[in-house]
Amino acid sequence: MRMTALNRVPSLIGRAGTASALTLAAVGAGLVVPGVATQAEAASPASKALKVAASKQGAPYAWGATGPNRFDCSGLTLYAYKKAGKKLPRTAAQQYNRTKHVSASKRKPGDLVFFHSGRNVYHVGIYAGGGKLWHSPKSGDVVRKSKIWTKSVWYGRVA
Repeated sequence: MRMTALNRVPSLIGRAGTASALTLAAVGAGLVVPGVATQAEAASPASKALKVAASKQGAPYAWGATGPNRFDCSGLTLYAYKKAGKKLPRTAAQQYNRTKHVSASKRKPGDLVFFHSGRNVYHVGIYAGGGKLWHSPKSGDVVRKSKIWTKSVWYGRVA
């Protein structure tokens, strides 16, 4: 039988002692614990997208812009989720149609917030929690965190 590093662990522990082998694993080779993810691995695409959007605070609005320095509303959400490893369509209405719709009571930070008039979606941002969102509001404005100003919103979760 060929000896691999895993096959040698019991003999290492026997020769070096349990404490020494654990010290070696923790310091020399990095501690590997099955089922435990690092903080970076545990971050969801939604939380990554939220951080990306927040990092663009102060970037100017430009109609049709998708970043990295200027954004319109759906350009910001598209850019943030792309950086988080998820693909979204270009417009707010298309993004709404691509998400899993969730109620306001089930919304989570990182979900998309869609503003609508009747059945028409006209604006989108990323829910930040606490009734606020990150968005690129309008011409002459910049990416910023704002309070959700109306009840005419729908929420969507990016799968």
